[in-house]
Order: sequence, then C-alpha cells, then structure tokens
Amino acid sequence: MIVLASQSASRKAMLTDAGVPFEARDSGIDETALKRELIGVPGRDVAAILAEAKALAVSTALPGRLVLGGDSLVEVAGRSFDKPTSRAVAAEHLRLFSGQTMQLSSAVALVRDGTVVWRHVETARLTVRPLSDAFIADYLDHEWPAVAGCVGVFRIEARGVQLFSAIEGSHFTVLGMPLLAVLAALRNQGELPG
Repeated sequence: MIVLASQSASRKAMLTDAGVPFEARDSGIDETALKRELIGVPGRDVAAILAEAKALAVSTALPGRLVLGGDSLVEVAGRSFDKPTSRAVAAEHLRLFSGQTMQLSSAVALVRDGTVVWRHVETARLTVRPLSDAFIADYLDHEWPAVAGCVGVFRIEARGVQLFSAIEGSHFTVLGMPLLAVLAALRNQGELPG
C-alpha cells in the first residue's frame, strides 16, 4: 500500500476510483515559505519541487514505504497563483483569469527511503472565456468555499467547467494529478499488478 503525501480530496478520489490502495498523510511542509524561495522559477519546476518536498517529508517517518507526493500550480500571463485565501481574493483571481489562457502544471514524485525514485510533470492549457462580474458572483455563490482549496479557483468536475471555452491536456492533470503516468510508475515499482 502506498502513502499519499496529501489531503487533497481530488487526488484521494482519483486513486480510490482507480483501485489503488493507499493511506493519506499530511506532509506538514510550509508551501508558502518554500514558494518564497522559488520566486522566478518556472511554474512547472515549482510544482515538481513541491511534489518532491511533500513526498520526502512523509518518507522520513516511513522506512521502506513508497510515498506519492503531488502538487499543482497555475500560471496566467506569467504570474503564479496560489489557492485563494478569501472569497474576495477568489473573485479577484477570476477577474484576472477572464479571457486569458491558464497553464496548469500538475507534478508528482515517488519517494522511497528518502530517495526520489520517479518524477513526472504534465501541463494543461485552459482557455478562460470572458467572465462577467455577475457570472463570477453567481459562480462563487455556488462554489465558495469548496473552491477555497483549489488552485485556479475551480473544480472541473463541478461548475468550474463553465469557466472555460477550451481545454488542452489530460483531464486527470486538470484534476490535479497525471494519473495515467502515476499508474504506470506504480506498476513499474511493483505496487500494482502488471
């Protein structure tokens, strides 16, 4: 059984639905502090570094266990965005995303005994349609606070799909984990049957 170094509802649901036995543990890392050290680093790389840091943090207490860390990062017009800290910040993010293309990078890493044994990053491009203030208010009436924990202020499996006019990339990547690559890596590590 693998260990998921995350409490992400989306990542847990993907693994559960795919039939992957796992237990979830919070990594306890200070993502905000780590991101401050990574200013100027491309979003793909930041997501990869955070995924590895989460898995490494959990791995130290679990010798011999395979730990999966994951992270997602959104960039729009060259600027990185974190999860919104309030409904007002969520509305501000949505106004900034309106009519723009969002780059969503989802990174994963597998760690055993403090050593990264595999890593992978996928990026999806999501075109945000022009959003009116009335739409944003109605959207947040229905989706807040559920989207408070979502980078990009959306759940693609819910009303968040209404934000976009086009999506390029894997549905799983958009959900927050490149699942097909993870499943292949788990088979290669002997955690799933081949």
